[in-house]
Amino acid sequence: MNANSVELEIGGMTCASCANRIEKTLNRIDGVTATVNYATEKAKVDLPDGFDPATLIAQVEDIGYSAVLPAPPVAEAPSDGPGEPTTEPADPELSSLRTRLIISTVLAVPVIAMAMIPALQFTHWQWASLALAAPVIVWGAWPFHRAAWLNLRHGAATMDTLISMGTLAAFGWSLYALFFGTAGMPGMRHEFSFALQAGDGSSNIYLEVGAGVTVFILAGRYFEKRSKRRAGAALRALLELGAKDVAVLRPVTGSGGGIGSETEEVLIPIAQLAVGEEFVVRPGEKIATDGIVVAGTSAVDASMLTGESVPVEVGAGDAVTGATVNAGGRLVVRATRIGSDTQLAQMARLVEDAQTGKAEVQRLADRISGVFVPIVIAIAVVALGAWLGAGFPATAAFTAAVAVLVIACPCALGLATPTTLLVGTGRGAQLGILIKGPEVLESTRKVDTIVLDKTGTVTSGRMEVTDVIAEDGTDPAELLRLAGAVESASEHPIAQAVARAAAAAPVPERGAQRRDERSSVESFQNIPGRGVQGVVDGRAVLVGREALLADWAQTLSPRVAAAKAEAEAGGKTVVAVGWDGSARGVVVIADTVKPTSAEAVSALKRLGLTPILLTGDNEAVARRIAAEVGIEEVIAEVLPEGKVDVVARLQAEGRVVAMVGDGVNDAPALATADLGMAMGTGTDVAIEASDITLVRGDLRTAADAIRLSRRTLGTIKTNLFWAFAYNVAAVPIAALGLLNPMLAGAAMAFSSVFVVGNSLRLRRFR
Repeated sequence: MNANSVELEIGGMTCASCANRIEKTLNRIDGVTATVNYATEKAKVDLPDGFDPATLIAQVEDIGYSAVLPAPPVAEAPSDGPGEPTTEPADPELSSLRTRLIISTVLAVPVIAMAMIPALQFTHWQWASLALAAPVIVWGAWPFHRAAWLNLRHGAATMDTLISMGTLAAFGWSLYALFFGTAGMPGMRHEFSFALQAGDGSSNIYLEVGAGVTVFILAGRYFEKRSKRRAGAALRALLELGAKDVAVLRPVTGSGGGIGSETEEVLIPIAQLAVGEEFVVRPGEKIATDGIVVAGTSAVDASMLTGESVPVEVGAGDAVTGATVNAGGRLVVRATRIGSDTQLAQMARLVEDAQTGKAEVQRLADRISGVFVPIVIAIAVVALGAWLGAGFPATAAFTAAVAVLVIACPCALGLATPTTLLVGTGRGAQLGILIKGPEVLESTRKVDTIVLDKTGTVTSGRMEVTDVIAEDGTDPAELLRLAGAVESASEHPIAQAVARAAAAAPVPERGAQRRDERSSVESFQNIPGRGVQGVVDGRAVLVGREALLADWAQTLSPRVAAAKAEAEAGGKTVVAVGWDGSARGVVVIADTVKPTSAEAVSALKRLGLTPILLTGDNEAVARRIAAEVGIEEVIAEVLPEGKVDVVARLQAEGRVVAMVGDGVNDAPALATADLGMAMGTGTDVAIEASDITLVRGDLRTAADAIRLSRRTLGTIKTNLFWAFAYNVAAVPIAALGLLNPMLAGAAMAFSSVFVVGNSLRLRRFR
């Protein structure tokens, strides 16, 4: 039976257990295979032929969640300005959560202040607290109450269940104390009692407990939702790389459109381009789509797709890829693939598949509450029944039961992860490290292999002059000066590297010429595929391949020729220079290693990681770079799809793999790896597909990122342990009636203070 794949957008999930519940529900349908991703809030479902997707939506809605098929593509809206992406659509769910958080915080702060500061307790303060706290506990915490009810209907309990029960129990008992007890009397004072003795609780209110818990948990949910919303940004960033408009060659009206007829350039949206049409690409422009060069020669910078640092020379008959940049002359290209068939679109699908296939990591707090919640509820019910069965007053029995629920209310459990993340990620931002979420921290603990992309990660990603080798009797500085003067007229990236080096070099004194003067080139000529020539200071200068000099009977000496061959064997690019009828030497250009890369590799090794250099460049270049920085294992000449395969192969060998990269070609591998780290100097696609972004572009921060992540994860675990330990220690005391709910609320607040204080220690991370 052939299966068709559909994707559903899921709404209403509050924790990873929700995703598991939806997944199990869908997989119970005959012939259906579903995977639900909590992070991206999507379900990928394989259906049998003829199956109606509406059945899936009905099943999801039946268990209390929402599901919709993705909206069909619409015409692209105008951008906000030249070169700017369109404005990102608003998220109604995030806006609603932010509104709840702001309003609840404004109302809850005075409630907490009046309960904790006796000086603020005026004559009827308890009724003012009720008026302020009621909207927070009922409306602000409504998402928790709704989730708890849905879980109850299906026989499940999560952290939402405890939040709902704890806040409603505190609110309900407060209403009882106000209307049927003595708490509503004028002049009532709210004081802490640390005496471990049974009490009826009818003179105390616990509104600040319900309101405070609601605000804290809402804050955690808001920050989690905001970070999750970025999960789909990788695909948007990837598709943004493509050209938006294309200059198509169309027959001039009235010319007949036959062979030899005149054509004109017509600027159209990329969506209107058809296979077989010819379009123009000028220097510096992106190639609109995959195609074949019909006319013109140029150098194409494909580093964003292939990882190759040296621009590729192309001419008539050569294939070019959409989204690469024309770095040289004018090209006419015939479109061969458009839309979803292009290499760029295929990469987008790779990123999406890699993200969907990532194993979800259960939230530690949810794992604990999954066992803890039912036990706490059972203890509260048993305590209530035991006290009533022993003949004690109902108020004493309810006091014990409410104390159990309040002390177990998971405020500290809810704060353990978000507060640590806020402090840890804030400190990381100061150090140039952006961590996207708690799943990332879990990965760093187990990573044992780190795969490093070469171009832009270990190296600068920019061609630079590394050596000038002159013939006997020729001044190397003069050789570079004349070569740079000619190359300055060329737009080729290698030519620009020579020109930059010449411009940065000191100008020797030459008679009346001042030091700040630079020579200009005359009679410049570009010789496609061979080099350039021109006249500088009255000298006819040739710069390019050795064959160009040979055309003018200029040959390199054996010494310089051997040096040239040695440099090329090491993966470097070499251009020959000659003037006045003689070869004068060569200029060596290469993608240079970043000064800090060797130190970074050493730091990664000290963390117990095995570094691997992975690149689309040739073997010789890769080996040379690896030797410079101290990497033993090298995998070279790998295409983007191959990078994903390499990461998957390493994972199949039992390794836990981290990947560091910066280009579009790295995005699928970054998403596939157990831990993806993108250099902030790289493309938006790589950054969005990664788990950690290294803002400074310094590879040393990769080691810092892993250390900080591991420290943050350790702090989260410590927080969760102590938050849980407070509850475990206090629940039996509460059940025995030795802990009135007011003291339970104080203990719960203290556990929260401890959690926050422990998290703040991360600010001292170095």
